[in-house]
Amino acid sequence: MRRREVMALLGGATAWPLAARAARASEASGQRGDSKVQADGRMRRIGVLMNVVDNDPEGQARRAVFVQRLKELGWIEGRNVRFDFRGGAGEGELYRQYATELVALSPDVIFTNASAIVAALQQVTRTQPIVFASVIDPVGAGMVESLARPGGNITGFIAFEYAIGAKWLELLKEIAPGMTRAAVLRDPAIAAGIGQFAAIQAVGPIGIELSVISTRGDAGAVENAVAAFARRANGGLVVTGSPFAANNVGPIAALAARHKLPAVYPFRYFVSAGGLISYGPDLADQFRAAAGYVDRILRGEKPADLPVQAPTRYELVLNLKTAKALGLDVPSTLLARADEVIE
Repeated sequence: MRRREVMALLGGATAWPLAARAARASEASGQRGDSKVQADGRMRRIGVLMNVVDNDPEGQARRAVFVQRLKELGWIEGRNVRFDFRGGAGEGELYRQYATELVALSPDVIFTNASAIVAALQQVTRTQPIVFASVIDPVGAGMVESLARPGGNITGFIAFEYAIGAKWLELLKEIAPGMTRAAVLRDPAIAAGIGQFAAIQAVGPIGIELSVISTRGDAGAVENAVAAFARRANGGLVVTGSPFAANNVGPIAALAARHKLPAVYPFRYFVSAGGLISYGPDLADQFRAAAGYVDRILRGEKPADLPVQAPTRYELVLNLKTAKALGLDVPSTLLARADEVIE
């Protein structure tokens, strides 16, 4: 059930430095909502390449939000715009194949929602406009020159700023106060994996012993590492954003449950799959905002002139059924701050 719209809560580590600037930019991008598309007789083309398969309900819901927002902005499928959809879950070779296919179709703009896909598209084109959502560190990954001035053919919306990593650990300690050890699942080979862990390490004063579990190996290696960590008492799990995590949502939540580890996640869909608690952006908002940028590009603006934006809204989601299974009493203060509680 929905609780509060926004958490003014959680100051400190989450005093997001880009929030005010992003809010102003977001307002600017939304001012075109009531404008009409100029009828020039040309059918526009939008390529969409997502990191989900066609039967993934979460991914399809977000895609529907993207298409609906464009419709509100005057872009009607079959009338003045055509969509070319592609999708796949964590398959690098497939991403490269689809990226090549979409670029060959000469779309007016391409939309995507994953760093790995942006990288695949960069290998194929440096000129066709690309808009992304839910990417963690586009500067560190070499996608844009800076957030304020992307400088090339790519722009979009980051999933969160690195300071959120500190908040994950604080929330995990709050819901599981007996925790003295935390294992951090992260990908050490990508900029996002390095940045998220650095932010988590910065929370030294709360006295939690940190371990690292690399997601660079296969699922079996990760499972073995988590099992080894769980042999000692008072442990918890911090799951950072990574391609591995995004493509193993259910298995990761089940792994934490099997080893009785309270775990915190970066996105709501982990909690829907049985995870304990998440704190992160409203992904539907990101897809709506990305549709606004696609609209502006279709009207003639350049990605280089559209700043990369940070989220202006974050969600705290709890799964009470999982908390009960772990023997945790959720503090009333935490319940009061939650945007959504799954019972």
